[in-house]
Amino acid sequence: MARDRPGLDEEVDQGITRLLVPLMTEQSFDVLVVGGGVIGSSAAFFLSSLPEARGSRIGVIEPDPTYARSSTALSVGGIRQQFSTPENILLSLFTAEFLRDSQGRLAVDGDPPDLGFVEGGYLFLATESGVATLAANHAVQTSLGAEIALLDRGELKTRYPWMETTDLAGGSVGLKGEGWIDPYSLLQAFRKKAMDQGVVYLRDRVIGIEVEAQRARGVRLEGGGRAPVGSLINAAGPRAREVAAMAGIPDLPVRSRKRFVYRIRCQDGPSDAPLTIDPSGVYFRPEGPDFLCGVSPDERRDPDTYDLDMEYELFEESVWPTLAHRVPAFEVLKLGPSWAGHYAVNTLDQNAILGPHPSLLNFLFVNRFSGHGLQHAPGIGRALSELIVHGEYRTIDLERFGFQRLTTGDLIKERNVV
Repeated sequence: MARDRPGLDEEVDQGITRLLVPLMTEQSFDVLVVGGGVIGSSAAFFLSSLPEARGSRIGVIEPDPTYARSSTALSVGGIRQQFSTPENILLSLFTAEFLRDSQGRLAVDGDPPDLGFVEGGYLFLATESGVATLAANHAVQTSLGAEIALLDRGELKTRYPWMETTDLAGGSVGLKGEGWIDPYSLLQAFRKKAMDQGVVYLRDRVIGIEVEAQRARGVRLEGGGRAPVGSLINAAGPRAREVAAMAGIPDLPVRSRKRFVYRIRCQDGPSDAPLTIDPSGVYFRPEGPDFLCGVSPDERRDPDTYDLDMEYELFEESVWPTLAHRVPAFEVLKLGPSWAGHYAVNTLDQNAILGPHPSLLNFLFVNRFSGHGLQHAPGIGRALSELIVHGEYRTIDLERFGFQRLTTGDLIKERNVV
């Protein structure tokens, strides 16, 4: 079984498919979003929220109304500010602010969403070789307003007595605005509010993009329809490279990589633990009475793939031994229903590709977040709406994430990729 994530099919039973419009005849859109996951739906929500966009026809194309294979729905739902890139930190700070106000901003007919935001914090652990990087990142994070505490080994042991610390030199933990949410609930909240604001969701798949005179003129759809567009947003997640290729943009450096989420039960596990990242990259966090855990595999064992077949060798060989070392209680645990999801990985610098293509100005990228798309969705959606309506970023300057860096080699390396 590819996944066993609770709640994914509840909306289908309640008639979600009736809310999606099949494109049987030609319709035109001022802005059309390819991909209705959390990034695409956030862009649709923020764009339709702007007074300047009132009266514009906005559409989102999503082939799967169940979101059963969606990267969003299959993610761990982490929210953190502990990045090394200033833009990512600022995006995360906005996400925390947005989540606290989400019940008002995303309510439909007076019904607020429950996003399940748990401010449990993120805890990055470091050995002696990693404390300098941890401190450098901490300086950037706190200079931008993130509330992050640096801890030495003694402070780690005092605060987390369940942890093995003898091989550690320190750690950093988020004191505010970090933790995890229900990713499916955030996706559905954006989608429902966008539709309430007039956005049309189309149950279909793009199979071709018509380009003429350096502009994307329209899309052809699997269902046989055609849709002329004013602007086209590529929010196709792991399949972004395929969509770019349809527009004549070859070899976008976005690859679909598989990540496994293992659900474990441990009777004596630390239920009050933050989302903890071992120096090895193995992570875990509480999930009700259980824990979710995993690790990004070595590059030699990380092929491009669209399948969601579950594998357990990584758990047996790497995840469990590391957990048992770091938290002795995890020596005894029971493996429960687990699943796989996809990361859209930028193989060049692990950062977003955002904004227009330099020679196809109405074709906009919102791609490749290497696992932090969910937590940056609010800020990215807002930024993209500003770019489309005003022609510039007005709240967070994300110009460095533009496509041009892929050709100039002016890359932005994100050091904190989990």
